[in-house]
Amino acid sequence: MSRGLRAAAAAAGAAVAAVAVRDLLQRDHALLRNFPVLGHGRYLIEAIGPELRQYVVAGNNEERPFTRDQRRWVYASAKKENNYFGFGTDNDIEYTAGYPIIKHRTFGRAVPRSHPHAGYEAYLPCAKTLGAARVRKRAFRPESVVNISGMSFGSLSGAAIEALNRGAKIAGCLQNTGEGALSPYHRNGGDLIFQIGTSYFGCRDESGRFNLDRLKDNIAKNPVKAIEIKLSQGAKPSLGGLLPGAKVSKEIAETRGIPEGVDCVSPSRHAEFDDTDSLLDWVEMLADETGLPVGIKSAVGDLGFWDELTTLMATTGRGVDFVTIDGGEGGTGAAPLIFTDTVSLPFQVGFARVYRMFAERGLHEKVVFIGAGKLGLPDNAIVAFALGCDMVNVGREAMLAIGCIQAQKCHTDTCPTGVATQNRWLTRGLDPALKSVRAANYIKTLRRDLLKVAEACGVEHPGLIDTGSVEILDGRTASRSLEHVYEYQPGWGLPSREDQAAIIEIMTAAEPQGGSAPPSEDSFASEPAAAPR
Repeated sequence: MSRGLRAAAAAAGAAVAAVAVRDLLQRDHALLRNFPVLGHGRYLIEAIGPELRQYVVAGNNEERPFTRDQRRWVYASAKKENNYFGFGTDNDIEYTAGYPIIKHRTFGRAVPRSHPHAGYEAYLPCAKTLGAARVRKRAFRPESVVNISGMSFGSLSGAAIEALNRGAKIAGCLQNTGEGALSPYHRNGGDLIFQIGTSYFGCRDESGRFNLDRLKDNIAKNPVKAIEIKLSQGAKPSLGGLLPGAKVSKEIAETRGIPEGVDCVSPSRHAEFDDTDSLLDWVEMLADETGLPVGIKSAVGDLGFWDELTTLMATTGRGVDFVTIDGGEGGTGAAPLIFTDTVSLPFQVGFARVYRMFAERGLHEKVVFIGAGKLGLPDNAIVAFALGCDMVNVGREAMLAIGCIQAQKCHTDTCPTGVATQNRWLTRGLDPALKSVRAANYIKTLRRDLLKVAEACGVEHPGLIDTGSVEILDGRTASRSLEHVYEYQPGWGLPSREDQAAIIEIMTAAEPQGGSAPPSEDSFASEPAAAPR
């Protein structure tokens, strides 16, 4: 053995011996004290366990929050690659209680387009006009039923926010700013919904109090189409937050209107209102001062708030223009495990209960309903539309489209793809110009699939799919229609007759429907109907 190899071996042996001595003397880890050196193998395997399960061990439908199949569909859609699956479903349909089945129609009013690429650039506007019911000055019909959910600059990197905003412009959809205010990265052409959280970032004074003038100035300088008051979100409802001073960079401080390098506390409650009555007063003030539609975002827990809200809306003439319901399965950058796992109802249960309360008071046709919480997948979105959603927001799915690999390190500031981190070295890998196209491709593909399913159900728009078009399996031999599962009355879940007529006219004028091959000369379909006797 050469002198160099002997020296290297001696150095390695000394290092192992040093580790062994340290392990024997330390008291923090019983495993290492009993099994010096070897015990480190266990911690190494534990550290790479998530990656092993994600790429080697787990099946196509086992991972959470998004399965491998779901991620593959998003990735392929974002890249405009083949997003079809072969050899039939590998879902355990027969034995999965709660599995949704969408019922197609043999002969429907709407005829699906037959061209392989038909509908890729599908125009799919909201079936309702946002703010029209309350005659807001700047009421508008959203151009897309699929929009980007509230994700703040600070939680997401500037490059990620820019990619999503550019993608929103390309796809013609809305981007919600999130409660972290309107950053320079939101100013790349995409239309916005300005979210107001409990800290009033972007519309606060030096003392942290809400400042109407700053809000109006922000709106005047940017393409803000609506205001959303965030009451809570699915993954951490009724929970405040802390942004450590070390993460409060100059950019974040300027965007949020807070001191640089100082801990920033987000309280769990708003200071501008303390009950439902004062909330509605504030909503009407914001709408009057800005002319914009104003809505609320909330997870669903105790229904007392919703009972008070709908009662006051039905009796006082005040009200919100839209309601965004976030399911308990929704995502967040960081939250305690108990909140992400068990606090707030999952989307379908929570949304159906809230919608019923609006419908029972005759308010459901006057409010635009937006759903969130894993609704960026076509099957989940279709069920949401059947339950009464007019639009859906996509958050983590949009993150996947711009490069997220579900590493679940959002809370560590070490996101390997630069999506959910402020680390400059990591964010440099995310090219906003390229990823914006992928975000737009994903949104367009989701809209196309929603339109395809709507036409298969015999209607022109996903907002016209009713609860009778969806069955929920109870097991191998039984199922119940969606309306019976959630105790809906006939007509619930659909827009008003006027809105239905308007959206049908818009959809049929936008693109001609498909058809069949020319009938043969002997076809009965070509013969005139017999005269009645």
